[in-house]
Amino acid sequence: MKLHQLRYLHEVARQGLNITSAADALYTSQPGVSKQIQLFEEELGLQIFQRNGKRLTGITEPGQQILALAAKVIRDVDNIKRVGDEFSNVETGTFTIATTHTQARYKLPAAVKNFILQYPQVKLNIHQGNPIQVAEQVANGDADIGIATESINSFESLLCLPCYQWNRCVVVPHGHPLLDEGPITLKKLAAHPLITYDFAFTGGTLVSKIFSEAGLTPNVVFTAIDADVIKTYVTLGLGVGLLANMAYDPERDAHLVAIDVRHLFPDSTTYLGIRRDAFLRGYMYGFIELIAPHFNRKAVNEALKIGA
Repeated sequence: MKLHQLRYLHEVARQGLNITSAADALYTSQPGVSKQIQLFEEELGLQIFQRNGKRLTGITEPGQQILALAAKVIRDVDNIKRVGDEFSNVETGTFTIATTHTQARYKLPAAVKNFILQYPQVKLNIHQGNPIQVAEQVANGDADIGIATESINSFESLLCLPCYQWNRCVVVPHGHPLLDEGPITLKKLAAHPLITYDFAFTGGTLVSKIFSEAGLTPNVVFTAIDADVIKTYVTLGLGVGLLANMAYDPERDAHLVAIDVRHLFPDSTTYLGIRRDAFLRGYMYGFIELIAPHFNRKAVNEALKIGA
């Protein structure tokens, strides 16, 4: 049994049982991956993958357990490498953050700028996605930390640290009827075509829950993960936008009017998620403190102990 065999198994599973994609990701050949998987199965005396001819079609029951253990071994090996790097190459490394467009565009820039100034030799990558995709990237080891709201807090393998709270605003063009109708209500909002985030009305999230409890069904005509896209279609007159209040800039968005609707919705919390079994490099602690000053290195480590 060899470590590279475990990596091959793990990558094949991660690539949806596509051996060619796994070989590309591992910078090796497809026949080589297939051969090593075959040797591994022969050594164990069982099948990890179900097959239809040469094509992998599924994972056997023992294969599920083996792949889970293989993933843990790979994470542990990566952590060991990080320990070595932490003491031999303190100021260098690669740091990957998964986050949503809204956080990346409106909340992270100041922290990222300060991080790059403090750690100029660290290569920083930012991956964007919806909250579920952000959580999955961290859980799968594709990102070191994730920053998102709501859904990320439901992943048991992640420790989620509350960073900050925010609420929402409605954006409309100048002269829109909502500006003349007095205090905005859920009923008034539901009477207009609504443009909002693609995850805001799925899976019983906060916004959909509030409308549902009021016995209302919003007329969502368009959804996007990008607040700037939402504002573009509001500008075209296709509906009113419901978005994070941090995504409205009075100068940049002067062609639109923002209406505060924090009286309609409770605050949402943005979380910073890390794997409970991850080894954090010093610069990772540094970034966490930049985005959430109340979580210094000691506080993060205490939270990891409590959540263990």
